[in-house]
Amino acid sequence: MKPIFKKGDIKKYTHTITSNDIAAFEAGIVHELYSTFALCRDAEWSGRLFVLDMKEDDEEGIGTMIQIKHLSPAFVGETVEFEAEFDCITDKNEIINQFRVTCNQRLIAVGTQGQKILKKDKIKSLFEKL
Repeated sequence: MKPIFKKGDIKKYTHTITSNDIAAFEAGIVHELYSTFALCRDAEWSGRLFVLDMKEDDEEGIGTMIQIKHLSPAFVGETVEFEAEFDCITDKNEIINQFRVTCNQRLIAVGTQGQKILKKDKIKSLFEKL
């Protein structure tokens, strides 16, 4: 792993909400708003942007946790902006970042996200043991 980021470094990601991002389950559509689970997916991607720059060719990232507070709705067609802020690398190669999500200057969500960078062989071995 290349430890190239320091606390406070920022990665940004934007996503335009589509009908694939709304709150819908097998029983049907709950509402046509940006779902919390789509928000979590995109928050994980915003943290992965650090991983992509840090991992070596024989390494890969794997999600370890996400904590999210969904504060306000966003609608299909609107664009949400993610700002992930690098916090630290733990002694277990886990990258921790804080994120905030806005839409038209309105705060949509805040949270914390973690991903470990491990050797690809180690990940494969861990999965084979399951």
